[in-house]
Parts: sequence; C-alpha cells; structure tokens
Amino acid sequence: MPEAAARPGRRVTLADVAAEAGVSRALASIVMRGAPGASEATRDRVQEVARSLGYRPDSRARLLRSSRTRLLGVTFTLAEPFHAEVVESVYAAAEDAGFELALSAVSPQRSEARAVESLLDLGVEALLMIAPSTPADGLAGHARRLPVVTLLSPAEVNGVDRVRSDDGAGIRAAVDHLVGLGHRRIVHIDGSGAVSAAERSSAYRDAMAAHGLAADIRVLRGGAGEEDGLRAGGELLAGELPSAVVVFNDRCALGVLEAVRRSGLSVPEEFSLTGYDDSQLARLSHVQLTSVSQQAPLLAEAAVACAAARLENREPSGLVHPPRLVVRSTTGPAAPRR
Repeated sequence: MPEAAARPGRRVTLADVAAEAGVSRALASIVMRGAPGASEATRDRVQEVARSLGYRPDSRARLLRSSRTRLLGVTFTLAEPFHAEVVESVYAAAEDAGFELALSAVSPQRSEARAVESLLDLGVEALLMIAPSTPADGLAGHARRLPVVTLLSPAEVNGVDRVRSDDGAGIRAAVDHLVGLGHRRIVHIDGSGAVSAAERSSAYRDAMAAHGLAADIRVLRGGAGEEDGLRAGGELLAGELPSAVVVFNDRCALGVLEAVRRSGLSVPEEFSLTGYDDSQLARLSHVQLTSVSQQAPLLAEAAVACAAARLENREPSGLVHPPRLVVRSTTGPAAPRR
C-alpha cells in the first residue's frame, strides 16, 4: 500500500488506487466509472486494488463537478413512529434512484419552517415533506423554489405533488371488516385536527351509512397520541359501550386499548378495535393491533420517483396508493348484546 494511503485518518484517493495497480489515474477513473476503454484484466486488477485499499468514490466532489447535488431533503416528525418507517423506506428508494438524503426533524422545540430552512441551506434539489403542517401558502412558496412532494397529506396545494394512500379506502376497509364480524355499534375516535383526521372521519360516516348504520354513527374527539387515546377511551367507557371502535391512528389506538383493558373488558372477546398506519407499535407481540397499512415502501418509491420526474421536467404518476387492512388479534366476532 502506498505510504500516503496508509497514514491513519487519510482518505484513500483514486491516485492511490492507480499507483498501487500500476495504471494511470485516467485509466483507474475509467474502471471506477464503468466506462469503456479498459481491458477485463485491467478492470479486475483495479477493482481488486480498490477493494483492498478500502477506496470509496468521493460523491461530494463528483456532485460538485456535475453542478447537481442529487440531494433530497426530508422533513419528518420525531414523535411519530410511522414517520421513521417512511424515512427508512425513502432511504432505500433514494439509493436505488441515485439520490442521497438529508433529514431534518420537526419537534416541539424545532419548527417545520426551521427544518425546511436547514435543508434549503444544504442545497437540496427537492423537498419530501412527511405529513407537513405548513399552511398551503407556505408550501406553495417552497414549490416556487424547488420541487416539493408531500407524503400522507390530504391537502391539495397548487404546484405541490401529493403522494398518499387512499384514506377513505382504508377506513372503509376497517368498517367493512368489523361489520363482517357482526359489529353494528361501531364508534370512531378521530384525530382532532391532525393531518388526515377530517378525511378519515368523513370516510367512517360514509362507510357506516353504506352499511345502513347511519343511526349508529358516533364520533369521539381523540388525537394523534397515546394520551389522547387514553382520554378518549375513558370517555367511551363512561357512556353507552359500543362493541367496536375505529381509531384515527395506531398511537391513539394504543391509548384506547390501555383504557379498555384497565376497565376489565376482554379484547377482542368483548370489544374490538382497529388502528391506522400499521406501525411498529401495532406489530408488537403484546399488542397485535388490527391496523390499516399505508405500505410505506410504496409511498417512498412513489415520492422519490415523483421528485426525480420533476427534476427531469417530466410529469409524475402513481401518486395515490391503495392501503391494506392487516388483521391481528384486537378484532373478533361481536359479542351478544347485553
């Protein structure tokens, strides 16, 4: 190994690879870029040397030379487990498409505006915003500067592409499932102003009416978190008890589940409930929550493909995806009415 390449902390360069392989830097570059102009024997030798030296191409320098960053900025909310799953899928989709990611989190101490600002400072080519809370005029303002793709957002904004699952179809699937199990007194605990809350509540009402259960429609105020579900569960248990409940999301559903179990009711023998997102929380062995999956990998692939299309001045497609109900152990046949 060349002495310079062996020094601790020094990055192995293409010149080091070329010197060790006994070829010119230009020929080593041809091999590492996969371009024509080198024999198979030379390719094998250069690639073997690159592996042995631990050489990695300097993507930053390559991007600077190309005048493009190929960097996608992603905003997400730290407190939302499902957002983390979407981000994980976006990483895979971005790598397949030749992009790098820059993440910027939103928290109670860090606004979405600050999260976006930091990404713009990094020179991202496009923004992927997961369930953004930024008002429509703010999103439109960002879109005038660079392509903006929202994920899991019901709001239509001029100039902004929207990748989402069909919330209406997801809630209908949950209600259909419960009705198929014999449930009639089905309550909805809503998201209380959270992103997609209004759309899911409306879909619940429509689904109940479609089954001839308009008289049984009942919506309780919930929220996006576990404490919201615990509070709503307490309210639910204080009144006329339904046989099943469709909850806005998995986190809220966990709170409802805790309230129901504290009351001594057996799930699903006496009470059934469904969540939404099919997050890691729903899949925990002691939870096993029936939930609507938004299929994060499909959303991620569509969002990255949409951003790539806009950067290439192409019209994107496939922006709405069907969700899938995942049945687990929190739903079962309706118990006889007492």
